[in-house]
Amino acid sequence: MAAFNKFNQFVADVASGVHQMQTGTTHVYKVMLTNTAPSASNSVKANITEISAGNGYTAGGTSVGTITGSQTSGTFKFVGGTDPVVTATGTVGPFQWVVLYNDTPTSPAKPLIGYWDYGSAVTLATGETFTVDLDQANGILTLA
Repeated sequence: MAAFNKFNQFVADVASGVHQMQTGTTHVYKVMLTNTAPSASNSVKANITEISAGNGYTAGGTSVGTITGSQTSGTFKFVGGTDPVVTATGTVGPFQWVVLYNDTPTSPAKPLIGYWDYGSAVTLATGETFTVDLDQANGILTLA
């Protein structure tokens, strides 16, 4: 499984209340695919070059579904409701990074949270699927 890396601005955004990470659907969180390495200094979706839409990949990416968030002993765990899946109806990619962002806020517009680096380029052929494992047991991320 690819390791999760947070964007630096995410820390400030959490502290200033940009993200609503409690249980529910108040905010929509999505993952998008890119073949350009993200930088820790990126802060909003517009900073990321997304792969071209089509052949089973939708511009803006795929929702992680209804999120849940809970705190136990001072550690907050953020869990996505559904592992996003891209099913190719033609060639999709290449891409190497999957970026998680909050699609709801308008200021800042579509703030970034983090990304997974899959280590090398992935290209899907017709009929192949790519699943982003959001680790339902341990969560996408924890705040302690």
